[in-house]
Amino acid sequence: MRGRTPARGRAVGVLLALAFGVAGLLAWWLRADAPDPDTTAAAPPFSDVEPSPTAAGTLPPAPPAARPGPPLSALGRAEQAGQRALWEARLERARHSLDAYRAAAQYPHESRPIAEHPDQQRPFEPIAEERALRMPGGGSAAPGVRLRTTQERIFASGLESSRVTLTLSDDAGRALPLRVNRAVLKEVTPPGQTARTAEVALDVNDAGRQGDAVAGDGTLTALMQPGAQGFGSFAGTVRLELNLEHAGQPGFIYFDLVYTPEVAGAWLPGVREAASPAGLEFFVKARLLLPGRYVVSARIDDAAGKPLALALFNGEVGQGEVEFRLPVFGKLLRDGKPVFPLVLRDIEAFLLKPDAFPDRVMLPRRVGVQHRSREYALASFSNAEWASEERTRYLTEFGKDVAEAEQKLRQLGP
Repeated sequence: MRGRTPARGRAVGVLLALAFGVAGLLAWWLRADAPDPDTTAAAPPFSDVEPSPTAAGTLPPAPPAARPGPPLSALGRAEQAGQRALWEARLERARHSLDAYRAAAQYPHESRPIAEHPDQQRPFEPIAEERALRMPGGGSAAPGVRLRTTQERIFASGLESSRVTLTLSDDAGRALPLRVNRAVLKEVTPPGQTARTAEVALDVNDAGRQGDAVAGDGTLTALMQPGAQGFGSFAGTVRLELNLEHAGQPGFIYFDLVYTPEVAGAWLPGVREAASPAGLEFFVKARLLLPGRYVVSARIDDAAGKPLALALFNGEVGQGEVEFRLPVFGKLLRDGKPVFPLVLRDIEAFLLKPDAFPDRVMLPRRVGVQHRSREYALASFSNAEWASEERTRYLTEFGKDVAEAEQKLRQLGP
């Protein structure tokens, strides 16, 4: 190894002396700038957790503000104002989120105001659409001509059917003649796969048969019933394709029905009700062939026909005879002020099959009024909001966001 030269050693000594000198000056400056321990209290460490309420229900006093520092420069004041504006906006959002969740979660998931779900008020009404008469990708349609269609349902199981209607009319609403050149029912297969079932020609008529309500009224009707039309072993989407014509103008339209040949079970007669301060509960019975997670929904109106609530069941049940609980929460009754007796109507239910297609097996529809409740005094039901571990957890988390923003603003000062 090559030895260190005297000149190099002197250079290292000079550098060390300079380093020690700078360190000494820095230590002296820090001691001179430090606050007097006899006159200044130590500031508490920062924490982003809001202090817990005391036994008396009040928060402990806020920590004392730090000793004012030197006046901020214009740039510092601008940065502080920007930070304050940022945290004021965050505080507003946090308070809004907290208030919105508190208001929405005053009722449980299984008992909701029907006003939140306008699409669920009349679940069994046919799906109605209006469109021009034309071919796919074709040019202009016949002027002054509209095709109105309805479809009874889009999910079917077992031997359930879906009624389809077509009405061609002019601008004045008068029915126009419509010809069906071709009507076939077929399965919809993924690209590259071959259909396992043959196409089936369907009767589309205005003669009062096969589901047609009124003969000769200008409304054509077809009945899709896959289980009885050659698709009894098929599960998937079945499509009705129609080639139409009016006064030489061609048109094309199709209707899809998601079908499974399985049968989930059958309803049993009768509805049971039970009242308590927590609310009014309805129980409907079924005999199930398939166990699993069932989703059941029912509509609740008051005696004057005013829609009140959507009562829900969503849970795992076994095979055999079961009861589905459909509750109306006490506070929802108090807030809605319904006229008794309440009316239970239009019950829809299906077995949910996650990660599968079709993803459900339907129970038969229970259309119309299914039960009328007894008379109750509104005061017999509790006005308390829904209480649960889930609600408490969410309120706590939203409250933390509010507390953090408030604490940041206190630190930034006025």
